[in-house]
This record gives sequence, C-alpha cells and structure tokens, in this order.
Amino acid sequence: MQNNPDLESRAVPEDHQDLRLWLRLLTCCNLIESQIRSHLRTDFESTLPRFDLMAQLQRTPGGMKMSELSRHMMVTNGNITGITDQLEKEGLVERIKVATDRRSSIIRLTAKGKRSFRKMAKSHEEWIRSMFAGLSEKNRASLFEALGELKQMTQVNLSGRA
Repeated sequence: MQNNPDLESRAVPEDHQDLRLWLRLLTCCNLIESQIRSHLRTDFESTLPRFDLMAQLQRTPGGMKMSELSRHMMVTNGNITGITDQLEKEGLVERIKVATDRRSSIIRLTAKGKRSFRKMAKSHEEWIRSMFAGLSEKNRASLFEALGELKQMTQVNLSGRA
C-alpha cells in the first residue's frame, strides 16, 4: 500500500464489493492519469487537455470547428478557446475562417503541430505500455473484456433513464 491515501483506502472490508470495486477502478484511473499528466508536464511542458485537443485534430486532418472539439472532448467551448489560443500562439494550430459562416473557424494542426504531436503521442504510447507491462497478457485481456462488459451495461442503464 502506498503512503498517500487514495480513494480505495476509504473503503473498509465491511463495505460491499461493488463499492470497493468502484473505488479501486477510480483509484487506478486517477493514478494512471496523474502519471500521464506528470510525463507531459516534465517531458513536453504540456498538459493533458492540450494533448487531447491535438489528438482530436490529428484524427481529423481537415480540422474541426470549436463546437465539434468541445463535443468530442466533453468540455465547454470556453475551455477549447483557451487551449486553442495558446496552441495558436505557439504555432501548433491554425484557425481557418469558414467562408459560409463568418463566426466559425476550423481549427487544424500546423506542420509544426503535427510534428510536436507525433513526438508526444509516441512517448504517450510508451508510458501506457510501461504502466500495463506488469500485467500478463491473459490478465490484460480479462480486464479489457470485463471493463467492456461494464461499459456496455452502464450504457444500457443510462439509455433506459433517458
């Protein structure tokens, strides 16, 4: 057990297993995300939101409108605007006005942004691989299947509420 308390450490053996599982899952997600944030900060002087925005743009070479980025990243337009402003100042993204809508712009990676993102993405992949390297292939496959099942059941439960 680590010295710093985490979400899972709040659970006691008398708590039901579903609560303990939920807290363990949350703790794992938080620990992994924390490591990725730290690597991005120290290795690239970047942040996870910047990386995520650039990843969205890398997948869409033609670029995306701010509203599309906001929807894909599940954050407000204001968040996207702030990140985009920073990336534009650094020459990593460009705004292209939409001819049919003067208020809209398409955001896309510049050549410099593509090069920068490729370096970060390569390192990101290595970090993820190293974090999971201690799990056997069998355990990784089992975890993947179990989480897929959980995801599917959760989506069904959410759609039943709508």
